[in-house]
Amino acid sequence: MFIQGNLQVIFDALYAMGVIDPVLKMDWSEVNDEIVRDPAALEDAVNVVNSCSGDYQELLMRLKALDKKRLSFIALEVAREFAEFQDRSELH
Repeated sequence: MFIQGNLQVIFDALYAMGVIDPVLKMDWSEVNDEIVRDPAALEDAVNVVNSCSGDYQELLMRLKALDKKRLSFIALEVAREFAEFQDRSELH
């Protein structure tokens, strides 16, 4: 499952909420392990993000209702998808 829409809008919302800096300081391998143990939590969080259709205000409101774990999962997924996009862009 992938995040749909503008990743920058999602990043900006997460950054405004103060989610990005703590995630940057985390051990990402531990977060990845937790995603493997609880993939439904990532899927739920991605569904929440995708349901906002890029509406920043709606996204902020919906993200604020998520727990810290799901917010971390979304932040890591945004970083992963940004990196994959960058890799594809550099190949062309």
